[in-house]
Amino acid sequence: MLFARLGATSFGGPAVHVAMMREEVVVRRRWLTEARFLDLVGATALIPGPSSTELAIHIGWERRRWTGLVVAGLAFIVPAMAITGACAWAYVRFGARPYVGGVLYGVKPVILGVIAQAIVALAPTAARDLRLRVLGVVALVLALAGVGELAILVGAGLGMWLSARVAGPGRRGPGLHQLAPLASLAAAAGSVAGAPALPPIFLIFAKIGAVLFGSGYVLVAFLRAELVARLGWISDAQLLDAVAVGQVTPGPVFTTATFLGYVLAGVPGALVATAGIFAPAFVYVALSGPLVPWIRRSPGASAFLDGVNVASLALMAAVLVQLARAALVDLPTLALGVGAAWLLVRRRMPVTPLLLGGALWGASLDALGFAR
Repeated sequence: MLFARLGATSFGGPAVHVAMMREEVVVRRRWLTEARFLDLVGATALIPGPSSTELAIHIGWERRRWTGLVVAGLAFIVPAMAITGACAWAYVRFGARPYVGGVLYGVKPVILGVIAQAIVALAPTAARDLRLRVLGVVALVLALAGVGELAILVGAGLGMWLSARVAGPGRRGPGLHQLAPLASLAAAAGSVAGAPALPPIFLIFAKIGAVLFGSGYVLVAFLRAELVARLGWISDAQLLDAVAVGQVTPGPVFTTATFLGYVLAGVPGALVATAGIFAPAFVYVALSGPLVPWIRRSPGASAFLDGVNVASLALMAAVLVQLARAALVDLPTLALGVGAAWLLVRRRMPVTPLLLGGALWGASLDALGFAR
């Protein structure tokens, strides 16, 4: 019941989810000590996938092992999936109507501000020294040039891993053989082409869930690369609409996959896309527990993750540039996007009121005939 309630009411993104889980399981119920909770938070940062969902799964494992792992994860995901699925149904049925277009016209520039805020907040940690800053710039240039996201992430991680090996002996980091499962999954998903049948939808979203490190906003970069640029299943405008829904609904941001799956193939597509993107999280949590102490002691593994994190930030910056072309279509949207970014970054204004304000502003301009 706890995680079902959190999945249905936890607005605001992963940081807010973590804070709410701490209040419930450490302060109120005392299921975990503060130290153990922080250990689990750290563990989620070391594996790919949706961090707050993986934290819920970790807590379930701590409480009831395999049963708790499954129940906690599903309870956190399913309410958010249902809400997002309902929004997708309304979008598909009513999205072409003018008043809905006005709402989306005002929301999309705010989403760009949200992504900009995430980049600014993560940059001091991800690019904390000269090597990481240079690597981030190189990754950004490669992303804008069209190089694949997975290649950039793995290349950046290996670059930092090799740098750590050259800098000193230390303990051995992750070997190339440990990347084989990810490579085979990427190859399977990379062979998908044509109309979006259910198996290809599952493979694409499973690939993303299996390799995505960093903030949930990096998800936008992967979705755009796969669904817009490579496969052409959706447009940039539809992707922005999906991200907007993911922002204004509670629970994991990764339920954006539910929205896109519904757009692609109705209810079966929504279920398959959701299963695909979240399934790796359950596997990683089940497998990562015994490995976490080793990862923390390994300079090579730590350096690899540093490279992945700064490359993730570069991917976010690249997708911000690309999505701006679809969202900033005139002076009103440009003003709204810049204003939203300023309010989020400089004034730390909450996201939800800004999204609602953008929706009202866009609908008002549309009613007056100013919106495109």
